[in-house]
Amino acid sequence: MDKQEQQHFFERIIEQHKGILLKVALTYCSDAVDRQDLRQEMMIQIWQSIHKYNDQYKISTWLYRISLNVAISFYRKSSTTAKKYTELTGRLTEALVEEKSENERQLNLLEQFISELKEIDKALMILYLEDKSHAEIAEILGMSVSNVGTKIGRVKDKLKARFSQLKS
Repeated sequence: MDKQEQQHFFERIIEQHKGILLKVALTYCSDAVDRQDLRQEMMIQIWQSIHKYNDQYKISTWLYRISLNVAISFYRKSSTTAKKYTELTGRLTEALVEEKSENERQLNLLEQFISELKEIDKALMILYLEDKSHAEIAEILGMSVSNVGTKIGRVKDKLKARFSQLKS
């Protein structure tokens, strides 16, 4: 593939699958500026890896793999800064959630709880909530199918426990 073909391929996949990048960025970054930075980092990595794409794999699988790896690295770099603001953000989120309907409140709490998970657990939940099969998740994250099932079960238990704590 020459440079012009790479450019057209890149533009086409970014346009067709921009939702993947947005979803990953929303999960890993609560701040709009950080989300934009993360999306740019993902696009840079996709551009730098475009020549390595193997059409034997689904493009969405390849994009999830790159974007989640970039997001996890980005999250690790910024997590020390984020810890300073977590308490304030949590209080603001709780105040805003109280003003919404119960369903919206539950959804916002779920998003908040997912955002507080470890990097790999966030990635699992993004893919799980996207209705990806355990086999697809395993391929994207580079783990066994049985490990995916086990980890998803544990994360779901954690999330249920968090909701149960609110009811007590």
